[in-house]
Amino acid sequence: MTKAEIVSDISDKTGIEKVAVLTAVEAFMNSVKESLEKGENVYLRGFGSFIVKERAEKTGRNISKNTTIIIPAHNIPAFKPAKTFVERVKNNVKAGK
Repeated sequence: MTKAEIVSDISDKTGIEKVAVLTAVEAFMNSVKESLEKGENVYLRGFGSFIVKERAEKTGRNISKNTTIIIPAHNIPAFKPAKTFVERVKNNVKAGK
């Protein structure tokens, strides 16, 4: 599902104009990005958490040059779904929906 499809779906379900929904969706995504950039996690009860994960320094290999490189420690954004969300997805997949 694309952002445009999400906006269209929300607009159809709520009766709010697509432009207003798009503005709200964009504002939500920007808020999540800004929070993660600051190192702050975002918790949405019943949906999941957008979190910042720390990756440790590690050694990697450049196969084409047959050399090793050091990959420095860094942070990455991640999403951890809520248990209820996971259960709903599992049950729908099992039921073939």
